[in-house]
Parts: sequence; structure tokens; C-alpha cells
Amino acid sequence: LVLLCMLVNLVDGFDITALAVISYEIMTDMDIPDQKLGLVFSASLVGMMLGAMFLASYSDVYGRRRVTVLGIITMALSVLATAYLSTFSQLIVFRFLSGLAAGAVLASLAALVSEYSTQKYAALSVAAVTAGFPLGAMLTGVVANVIVPEFGWRGMFIFGGSATLIYAIVVYLMLPESVAFLRAQQERDASCEARVYSLRQKYGLSDADSSDESVSALSNKEGTSSISKKIKQLLSPKLRFKTITLWISFLLTVCTLYFFLSWLPKVLLEDGYSSGVSRDSFTYFNLGGVIGIFLLGFISSVFPLYRTVVVFFVAAALGMCLYSFLQIDKNTLFVYLAFIGIALQGGFTGLYALATRVYPSAIRSTGVGWAVGLGRFGAVIGPAAAGFLIASGVPTQSLFFLFALPLFLGAVGVLLIKIE
Repeated sequence: LVLLCMLVNLVDGFDITALAVISYEIMTDMDIPDQKLGLVFSASLVGMMLGAMFLASYSDVYGRRRVTVLGIITMALSVLATAYLSTFSQLIVFRFLSGLAAGAVLASLAALVSEYSTQKYAALSVAAVTAGFPLGAMLTGVVANVIVPEFGWRGMFIFGGSATLIYAIVVYLMLPESVAFLRAQQERDASCEARVYSLRQKYGLSDADSSDESVSALSNKEGTSSISKKIKQLLSPKLRFKTITLWISFLLTVCTLYFFLSWLPKVLLEDGYSSGVSRDSFTYFNLGGVIGIFLLGFISSVFPLYRTVVVFFVAAALGMCLYSFLQIDKNTLFVYLAFIGIALQGGFTGLYALATRVYPSAIRSTGVGWAVGLGRFGAVIGPAAAGFLIASGVPTQSLFFLFALPLFLGAVGVLLIKIE
């Protein structure tokens, strides 16, 4: 299940970040200035924000499996359509639709996997699944070097959309529904009991296998059967402080993360590196992200999760600040960006795991989705602000320093949440 869901995030990560590594070709072909390209990046992220906040909530009502399958099909079709667009406005629309589907899928998968995991390894399972996104982003640089010279930037979207559509069939055939979700729905749907029994027999599960000790903590009798009531429950007196703090931490760290995911190749080009080095640097940054995600998962099975996340964020911020004062050659650049990727993306994945621990099963997808979705405000602000700063002539070193500040503040927020 972890591998299956990780591959879902892999194709999502490839589709969403493909634009970053072919931005120069699209700008040249469609005559798009830096400021407008920032709006294209932001369109995907606005879609992810709304998808996570509103569409992911449907998985708490209709199931994790159904939302995931529909989301990945929607993404496949919108990515394929992007390959055949002809105007800037169409580019905005199709990137928005891709982000909308990705946001719903990311939150649903985090909830699903955490509910199939034992308590000790729940963070590692969520981390492994989330690793698919930077792994897919890492592959964009590799695939672009093969496809773009031969087929142009449109070939990237044809490849990504086709692969996603094929994998949607695999997901439809193999992805199970969450046992914890079905148990929480038994009061409303009597057939859920039989489905729970069938899944337990199929996968050899027992009650001890579930990490969710609070499946019934928020039952339908308490008014969480509709999406609006589930959203309101996030701000109940018991959850309000942790919810708001989690939202702010997501927003701050996503701002920095998507500065890298959207602008890193272009920033390095502006800093004098070649196109090939810029693409390879993007690959190394995301390779570091994959390593960091698994590293955080393993460490958090031994040490408190929130402390591990804080250490990762502070390390990433310090690394970014040092870049502002160093002159780095090509080979050192790859290692340096890989380190920042390890610390930044590893720590960010820890926020997903924290979110699954804050909320019980009945509102878990809603809680994770709103944390991820509101955090996407940072993803909208970050790339758009970077576009204007670059157009204004702000040096690369200053950009790295400015985007390190949100990580320090995000680390403070995690300390305040303090979930063991």
C-alpha cells in the first residue's frame, strides 16, 4: 500500500513540477515574461490549495479511494490537455486543474496510509508516501534532458499525462479503502461492517494493526457527517490552537519550498550557471528531498517527531543563509543543494505526519487537507514574490537569505504544537 501510494505521489510530483524545468522553453515559445510565468506557477498552487481544502474533505464523507482515483484521472487529462494549448490563458486554466486534483490526492493518501500503519511507524509510512512527490519532481530534470531536445516542451506533458492515465488504472484495480474510514461510517452505512471484515481477511489485519486509537472520537452523532461540520470541528476548543499553529507553520515552510520547486533552475541561470547545470541542480535538490523524507521517517520512529522536524528546518535555513556568503563551484553546488533538499523537504514531510496525529479519523483528511491547503497560500505568495524580486534585479544570494526566514519561524510553530 505504501509503495502504491508513493507512486501516485510520484506521478503527481512529476506533473506539477514539470513546468519548472521547461519554463525557459515555454517562455521563449509563448513570449511570456518573468512576472506572468510566476502567475502560471501560482495557478497550479492555488489549485492545490483549493483541492486540499475542499475536495480532500470529500474523502472523509465518500472515502479515500474514490477521491484518489477521480483525482488522478482528472490530473492525467488536464496534463495531456496542457500539451496542446495555444494561449497563456489556457496554460493558466490547465495548470489550475492539475493542481486542484493533486491537492485532493495528497491529503487523501496521507490519511489513508496513516490509518493502515502501526502507531510506531505511522510517521515513516506517511514520509515514504510523501517521498513520491519530490521523487517525481527529481525525475522531471532527468526526463526533460531526454525528451525536450527531441520533442520540445509539449512532449513533457504528453509523457507525464500518458503515464498518469495508465497508472490511474492500476490505482483503480489495487487501492483499498481505509478500514478506519469504514469503521467511522458504520453508524450511517450498515454495509461498511461487511467491507471492514473483507479487508481484514484480505490483508490479515487485526485491531492492533491500526494506528488510529481514536476512530470513534468524533462520530457522526457529534455532527461531523457533513463537510461543513467537519471543517468547523477543526476549530473546536480542543483543536483550535494546534490547528491554527499548524496552518501557519505549513504556510511559512511551503513559501520557501515552492520558491525552490518553481524557480531554482531559473535562479541558477540568472546566477551564471549553464542550462544543463541548472536542471541537474534541480534534480539533486529533489534527490536530497527523497533522502531527507526517509531519513526523517526513520529518525522519528526513535525520537519525538516534532523535535526532528525542528532540527531539519533549522538546518535548511542555516544552509540557505550560508549560500548568501559563499562562492560555490558546479560540483559543490550539487552537494549543497542536495543538503538543503534533505533538510527542507524532510522537515516539510514531518508536518504531514504531525497533521495526521492532530486529528482523529472522522476528520483526518479534512484536517490534513486544510493544513496543506492554507499552507498553499505560502506556495502562491512564494513563487509570485520571487518572480517580482528577480524582475527587480534582486541578487540570488539575497533571495536565499530572504526565503530562509520563514523556515526559522516555521520551526517555532512546530515547537508550539509539540505532538509526541
